Amino acid sequence: MKRIIVGISGASGAIYGVRMLKILVDIKSVQTHLVISPAGLMNIHHELAMDKQAVQALADHTHTHGEIGASIASGSFKTDGMVIAPCSVKTMAAIANGFCDNLISRAADVCLKEKRRLVLMVRETPLHLGHIRNMATISEIGGIIYPPLPSFYSKPNTIEEMVDETIAKVLDGFDIDVAKHLKPWQGLGQE
Repeated sequence: MKRIIVGISGASGAIYGVRMLKILVDIKSVQTHLVISPAGLMNIHHELAMDKQAVQALADHTHTHGEIGASIASGSFKTDGMVIAPCSVKTMAAIANGFCDNLISRAADVCLKEKRRLVLMVRETPLHLGHIRNMATISEIGGIIYPPLPSFYSKPNTIEEMVDETIAKVLDGFDIDVAKHLKPWQGLGQE
């Protein structure tokens, strides 16, 4: 069974983390561990009109933001990696600089030190040089910067289709079968 940590931090785009959990609920071969920052919870309320319990019900295991002693805070607890969806620039900066003052940044740090997959779905625009330098640092130390940008070649009809395809691409990187949410490019004129 695969174990994936899902972090939801305080950037706009809570739909990405919540849709990821909803997709993973149906995949019985994946166990999810969820951490939501206080600002992430605020955005879940505002953007999706959901409460904490409704989001937590989508995960197999939940951890509080300040729970530094949680299982996912240790390299001895084997996971396949972590996705932070969305990832605020504050969270990205903490990870880039090894500032592990909460469970999201600590679990991400564990993924990096144990050479596990770490995907940051960074949501910010425009970017200043400090953001770009932190992105470069994350890439240099083994993380993946994956801004949640929709692809239009699949001709999505709804926001949910755009979000699901982006999430499916991220999960495909963990070798999780998400074929029903992913429309691979067949080549121009072959679609």
